[in-house]
Amino acid sequence: MALSLKFLVVTIAILALASSPSTASDPSPLQDFCVAVNDSKATVFVNGKVCKDPKLVTADDFFRSGLNKPGNTSNQLGSVVTAVNVNNLPGLNTLGISVARIDFARRGLNPPHTHPRGTEVLVVLKGRLYVGFVLSNPGPNMKNKLLTKILNPGDVFVFPQGLVHFQLNVGKTNAIAFAGLSSQNPGVITIANAVFGSDPPINDNFLAKAFQVDKKVIDHLQEQFWWDNN
Repeated sequence: MALSLKFLVVTIAILALASSPSTASDPSPLQDFCVAVNDSKATVFVNGKVCKDPKLVTADDFFRSGLNKPGNTSNQLGSVVTAVNVNNLPGLNTLGISVARIDFARRGLNPPHTHPRGTEVLVVLKGRLYVGFVLSNPGPNMKNKLLTKILNPGDVFVFPQGLVHFQLNVGKTNAIAFAGLSSQNPGVITIANAVFGSDPPINDNFLAKAFQVDKKVIDHLQEQFWWDNN
C-alpha cells in the first residue's frame, strides 16, 4: 500500500486545519447549544471544553492509538465510523480539527447525514466508493442538485459543512476511508434517524403532510430500528 496510515492521517489533519476559515464574528458553537445562566454554580458547559492546567499536561493528552484496527461492520448498514475528536483526544480542544476512520463491508453504506459544525475531507484508502452530497434549497419549484463521484484508492472528495452527504461501497471488497473534519466536535445528524427515530417521535400527521405520503408509511418508518454507525 503506497500511503502509510500515519502519513494519511497527518495529511488529512493538515487539510482539515487549512479548511477552517478565520472570521471576525462570534466563534461557532462547539456543541448543539449552550444556554446562558447567571448562576455560576449552575454552569455545566463552555463553548468547547474547560482547559487543563498547562503544568499538568502530558504527551498522552495529544495521543490516541487504534485507527489501524478495522471497525466491526456487522450491522444493518454494513459500515462503522471510528471517530477521534475532542471527546476522546483532549489535546484537540480549541484546535479546530478531528479525524475519523470509516470501514465498509461489501455494499455497506454511510447513510445520508450532515456535520453541522464541520467540512469533511474524505480520502479512500482501500476499495471503491460512490459518494455525493446535495446542495441547499435553490429556490421555489427547483430541485436540489446532487453531486456524485466514484472514488478509488488515493482519491479525495470534500463535503461542505452542513450539506447532506453519503458514501456507498460499490467495489467487490471491503473498503476503508479516512476523513478529516474542520472542527474538534463536528457533530453528526443522520437524516433518517433524526426524522423517524427521534425521542419522543415527531407527530406522524405532521410528517405525513411534510413528506406528502400516507400516514401509514410514516407509522411504518417510525416503528423501525434506525441503526447508528457512529
